[in-house]
Amino acid sequence: MRGILTYIKWLGTDVPRKKMPRGSGIFKLKGLKRAADPDKGLAVYTQKCQSCHQASGAGLLVAGTSSYVYPPLWGSNSYNIGAGLFRLSNLAGYVRYNMPLGATYERPQLTDEEAWDVAAYINSKPRPTLDLSRDWPNLAGKPFDHPFGPFTDPFSEKQHKYGPFKPIKDWKETHKKKSPKKLLKNQLAQL
Repeated sequence: MRGILTYIKWLGTDVPRKKMPRGSGIFKLKGLKRAADPDKGLAVYTQKCQSCHQASGAGLLVAGTSSYVYPPLWGSNSYNIGAGLFRLSNLAGYVRYNMPLGATYERPQLTDEEAWDVAAYINSKPRPTLDLSRDWPNLAGKPFDHPFGPFTDPFSEKQHKYGPFKPIKDWKETHKKKSPKKLLKNQLAQL
């Protein structure tokens, strides 16, 4: 334990308290003016991702073990629909500065557009489900790219999944002081 604590302290050397070092965490990309495109993402995946994560998206196991060298991106052993990476903005921000192998914050290998599209492709694939019914008791607090209804806004699940996200963000900003129950009631009445 002392060794681990010493290592953690060393990692923080020269980093001011309560400051996140540039390039750490999941980077928030500027949104696209269009919806992210899984078809364009397939081309990016084929060219830059499948050599590690495989054409099947199943990842690559360490021989003779149940550990992965490259994790599965979809299928029964991948992250589930409740994971943070299932939000397109999180996955796009992660892959932009961490993928493919060798990419760094200083030297990314994908453009923002490629990151959004490959994230859309990956998250369009089947994966484990999860009961999300209790995740957002305050529907107005749902993230703009949470792809499952109900929503307090008039946008579709598809737009919440792939974008464009700016209209959703703008709508949320305009309506943030209104009662979530009233907004949902209005949405249900329009159906």
